Amino acid sequence: MPGFDPSGGGAAATVLVLMESPGPATIKQGEDAISSEDNPGPTASAFRRARIESGLGRNVYLRWNIVPWALGRAPTVTDLDEARPALAQLLVSLPQLRAIVTFGTPALTGVMRYFTLEPRARVVPVLAAPHLSPANATRAGEKHLRAVTALRHASLL
Repeated sequence: MPGFDPSGGGAAATVLVLMESPGPATIKQGEDAISSEDNPGPTASAFRRARIESGLGRNVYLRWNIVPWALGRAPTVTDLDEARPALAQLLVSLPQLRAIVTFGTPALTGVMRYFTLEPRARVVPVLAAPHLSPANATRAGEKHLRAVTALRHASLL
C-alpha cells in the first residue's frame, strides 16, 4: 500500500483526490511507493497538468486511492466494500476537508457507497471526473477539461 505524498496537504488537506487503485508504475516502487502526482506514468502526468491548470495548490489536497492496495485490475464492488474501513479512517483524519474529487467510476462509486452505507458519515461535496488513464476511452480534451474544472471547483469550496 503506497504512502501519502509528503508534498501534499496531509491532515490539513481541504480537498481529497481519489483515484481507483495504485497503478503499475506505483506498484513497481515497492516499499518506497507513494500516491503522488510525481509518480512515473501518463496518469500521474495528466493529473499534474490538470491540477496546475486548475490552480489547486499542491499543499491543500491529499491524493489517495479508493482501494489503497494493488489490484492490477479495475476495483469491484467487493473491493470497494473491503476498502471502506480505510476510507472511513482517512476521512475522520481530515477535519478540514471541504470537497472530494473522484477520478473514475470506481472511485465515485466507492465514495457514494461510503456516504450511503455509513449513517454517521460527515458528508462533503463530491465532484466526479473521468479517470485520466490513456486507457480510458473518454475524449482526451474532455477528460482534461473535466479534471481541471472539478479541481478548480473543489479549490473554491
